[in-house]
Amino acid sequence: MFFILGFVTWLNGSLMPYLQQVFELSSIQASLILFSFYISVTVTAIPSAKVIRRVGYKNGMAMAIAMMMASALLYIPAAKAQLFILFIIAQFTMGIAQTLLQTAVNPYIVRLGPEESAAARVSLMGILNKSAGVVAPIVFTALVMGGFSEIAEGPLTQAEKDSMAENLILPYLGLAAFIGLFALAIKFSPLPEIEEKEESESHGTVREALAHPNLALGVIALFLYVAVEVIAGDTIGSFALAYGQENFSVMTSYTMTFMVIGYILGIILIPRLISQQTALSVSALLGLALTLGIVFSDPGSTVNPLGLGSMPMAVFLLAMCGLANAIMWPAIWPLALSGLGKLTSVGSGLLVMGIAGGAFGPLFLGIAKGAEATVASSQNAYLILFPCYVFILFYALKGHKMRSWK
Repeated sequence: MFFILGFVTWLNGSLMPYLQQVFELSSIQASLILFSFYISVTVTAIPSAKVIRRVGYKNGMAMAIAMMMASALLYIPAAKAQLFILFIIAQFTMGIAQTLLQTAVNPYIVRLGPEESAAARVSLMGILNKSAGVVAPIVFTALVMGGFSEIAEGPLTQAEKDSMAENLILPYLGLAAFIGLFALAIKFSPLPEIEEKEESESHGTVREALAHPNLALGVIALFLYVAVEVIAGDTIGSFALAYGQENFSVMTSYTMTFMVIGYILGIILIPRLISQQTALSVSALLGLALTLGIVFSDPGSTVNPLGLGSMPMAVFLLAMCGLANAIMWPAIWPLALSGLGKLTSVGSGLLVMGIAGGAFGPLFLGIAKGAEATVASSQNAYLILFPCYVFILFYALKGHKMRSWK
């Protein structure tokens, strides 16, 4: 399930520049592809929790995956009609399904075994999620891009646009069929249903929770983290497209590879050699350095990592942000919830809302690039990463320690 979540999520990194060409979208219009996907978290996080409480974890997971199947089918009429608004609707409904699945599967993984080993299970799920992000762009390129490896070099004819749109149909039909079969497998699988203990209705209020600075600042830090993660993972294809890079559709794989490396390093180093706070500080500093490298690198400079093909230096540095971003989620979460007591469930809900950062980060990046994005304006636009990493660094050094606003 975590692999499927990652596969569908990080498919956006290839879908965004693909649709950008088919519909000749501006940077701002292209950012709506990601905005519509991630804003659904804000809309459906609380209703999803109510659904899971009513139907249970196992049924909730099956329902969510079935909804993902229906959402995948929506991409087919969108491609047939070549209507951008239909793709936005498909993205939004896929985001709703993802939110429902996240709401069910995350606590299920935690409660499925001993509490002391929950961190190991969650870390494994994170690696699976990001590994899917490595695979998804490669599969998309193989099945959808076909003979369009050089389309970035010039404007498309209507015949090319028609052919590109048609190429989406069979892969999404296959994706829907696979997800549908998986939903049935979950429904009739021997996975145990976990019974929740009856809890008091008094869990505290949002206002009480936000009176804790470490939580309030943690929500902001998580919002900004998701923003930089999505920018690095899902806009790198469009960034490469601005350079005329032929293999732009697989660029997300580079970012996700660095994230997997970061997860593995986190599992090895934390807390044996460094603390969560120190790891978060180092990650933020690395993000700041990489941001400056992206903005000020020579547009003509290239790098050939591991002999896998030449790419602009700025694009490679953006991919390396995956390494800086990898352990921010597992580091921010416990720091933000520390000392909340009965307010923990309310605080968790607020942190989940922080995923909406994935909607606004690319949107602001698109605005910063301008209507006619050039290589120079694209590089300069990534300067918006800088204040995000500055705040995360502040949270790592001081914000998480604050227990009073006075």
